[in-house]
Formats: sequence, structure tokens, C-alpha cells
Amino acid sequence: MEFELSREYFERLREAVSEQDEQFIRGSLDGVNSADVSSLLHELNTEESKFIINLLDPEIRADVINDLDEDIREKFLREFGASEIAEIVNHLDSDDAVDILNELPVKEREEVLAGIDNAEKEANILDLLRYDEDCAGGLMAKELIKANVNWTIDRCIEEIRRQAENVEKLFQIYVVDNEDKLIGRVSLKRIILTTNERRVADIYDQDVVSVETYMSEEEVAVLMRKYDLEAVPVVNVQGKLLGRITIDDVVDVITELAEEERQIMSGISEDVEEDDSVWMLTRARLPWLIVGILGGFISAKFIGVFEEDILRLTAIAFFIPLIQATGGNVGIQSSSIVLQSLANRSAFSDRLGKRLFKVFMVAALNGFMLAILVYGFNMITGGEMQLSIVVSAALFGVVLVSSFMGTITPLILDRFGLNPALASGPFITTTNDIVGLAIYFYTIHIFYG
Repeated sequence: MEFELSREYFERLREAVSEQDEQFIRGSLDGVNSADVSSLLHELNTEESKFIINLLDPEIRADVINDLDEDIREKFLREFGASEIAEIVNHLDSDDAVDILNELPVKEREEVLAGIDNAEKEANILDLLRYDEDCAGGLMAKELIKANVNWTIDRCIEEIRRQAENVEKLFQIYVVDNEDKLIGRVSLKRIILTTNERRVADIYDQDVVSVETYMSEEEVAVLMRKYDLEAVPVVNVQGKLLGRITIDDVVDVITELAEEERQIMSGISEDVEEDDSVWMLTRARLPWLIVGILGGFISAKFIGVFEEDILRLTAIAFFIPLIQATGGNVGIQSSSIVLQSLANRSAFSDRLGKRLFKVFMVAALNGFMLAILVYGFNMITGGEMQLSIVVSAALFGVVLVSSFMGTITPLILDRFGLNPALASGPFITTTNDIVGLAIYFYTIHIFYG
């Protein structure tokens, strides 16, 4: 049954914690998913959370702490001793254990490692600690099931039973040679349906997708999505099988990348959350707000250059917001489409010239339709014909240029190793405001001399 956190239950739980009513806490949380318990802990203070955590079974306790948000977990672990954290780590897969250890100071990390009672797990964790967190080696778990290509099916089944004790989710059995190099895969179904006398070499599939330890987490996510994989094996430069990355780890990566890009597109320069300090939230928002202010200041000065023109024909000032808003919207639309292509790594599948020509055709069609719409609206509302033509012509030019900039800017940023999401935030909006004004007033000069 799905767990629902009601206000009445929450108040009763806090009362039980204050009264140290262990029977109620254990009974009410019995059978509740660890992710739901983690959500519950977000509403409690550290002391209350620790009291509840200590009442849970060791395996559930480890899953609950593993499901906590990284920032909350880092603060929460400060309340635990090295021996308590070691007990938690003992019940986690190696990749999740490394995530927790990376959040600890070096001294405490060493103490936790000394408290791990499983020598194989300790060796796996030490092996994973040497990889960066944002590469395939840092994402992988050492727990997997592999079979030697020369084994009989009978021996393979026995080995699967032995190895499966440390593997929570079984997706594929990876096939290796005598040097432990990955050469293929075989499904559990095929092993079960094959007679015991046959060998793994007779039934395994050589078509296997793998990633190298140095591959970035973004590349791993793209590959797993492309081939619809639930797990992918990780090999070193010699091709030896080292571990596997499962879909739950990749979902975490995709979520983090999406949150990062959304914040950058919104003009937030740091990874922050609502419960962060006032200073941290201010620091994350202020840089791009300053950029916006500078852009607005430049636009105001730019308009001041044409003060005499505005005084001679005040009606041209009425359409400045229209020009700026359209330019910003078109730029954001174009950059958003390019960002989607970059996420799928298809942005350069076509030649740049062909891509830009397509952008030009789309922009020309949109610009023409918007120009006709604005011209018609001006004429219906009694606007001057010549001014209506000027505004429509300027709007057409702004759509063309803004679409071009919205397309080319993220491509240039990506080529230089910068996050292309910058092109969908205040950066492209501010730039298009200034360029749009330049096109507008230049068009006025052409028509009015």
C-alpha cells in the first residue's frame, strides 16, 4: 500500500519520538518503502531523524540514508560515528558506499574503511575511490555476475548462485575469457533453457555494448538511452571487465544534469536549493542579474543615441518593447531546440551550412507571418502606413538575426567546452535585446533618411 504522509500522522510521530515510543514508530514504519521514510526524515530535525533511523533494521537503515538528498545526507552523517557509518556501508552496493564515503572527511573515511567487515567489499570500495565521481568508473558498481566462456552450463549455474548473493538486481550475465576480458553476454533465460552439457561458448552473444572507465557520465547516459539499456558493463583500456552501471545511477545523472541546465537557463550560477542560506541563494542569482542590468543599461544608452529621432517621431518608441520581446523569445526558442539536439548528440549530424539554411527558412517564414500580423494590426488601429512598414520590416530582420544567434551561440559554447545552456538564459535574451534595437533603429534610418 502506498505510504501517505498526513499532518495527523506526522504530529503523532513527533510525539512518539519525544516520548521515545519505539513500539509505535516500528509498527507504523513496518513495510514502508525506504524512499518514503527518507521523505519523512526531511520534515524532522537531525536528532529526531537519528532516533528513528536507529530503530530500523540495518538493511532498511542503509537504504533510507542512501535515498536522502546528497546535501541533507552530508549534514546528517555528521551525527554518526565511524562504526555506525561502517555498518551502513556494509549493507550497500559498492557504488553507493563510495558516494557516502566521498562526503566524509579523510580521517573519518579511513576509520569507516577500517570498520568494514567484508574484505571483498573493502577492496571494491578502495578500487572505486580512485575514480572521479563524474566518469563511468565513479558511477559503476563492482557487484555483477560474470561467466567464463569455457564453463559448462552446469558450472555456470552454480557460479551464478554463488555470485548472486552480492547482486541485488540481475540484468545480464557477462561473458569473459581466461584473461577476464569482456567478450559478450548471455541471458539468464537462455542459460536455463540450455542443457547442462553444453558450454557458455555455444550460446553467448558477442554483441555487447560497454563503456570505458574514463567515459564521462553524460556520455554514459546518452549511450544507455540510445540502446535502451538497463545496465552497461564497464571495462578498462585493456578490455577487462571491472563493473557495471545500472539504470538507477543513470537516472540520477540525468536528473542532476536537467536541474543544472534548468538553473543555468534561469540565470542561477550555482547548484542551490530552496532551503540553502540567504547568502548562498543571493550569490547564485546575483551574477546574471547584474548581467541583465548591464544589458539594460547598454540598451538605454543605445536608445539615447537616437533621442532626436524619437522626439521627431514619438510613435517609434511605442514599438521598442515589441521588438525586444520578440527577439528574446525567438532566440530562446532556437537555442532550446539546439540544446535538445546537443543532449542527443545529433547537433552535428548534418553539415553546419545545411543546418543554418534550415534555420534561415524557418526564421524567414515566422518573421514574414509576424510582420504581416503586426502590419495588419497597425493598419486596423489607425497607424501610419510608412511607420507600419518600418516596424514590420524591422521585426522581420530581428526574427532572422535572433534565430541565427539562438542557433549558433549554443553550438559555439559547446565547441569550446562551455555549458550550452547558458545560451538559453539571460545571456541570449540580453544580447538579442541590444541587437534588436540596433536593427530597429537602423531600419528607421533607412526608411526615414
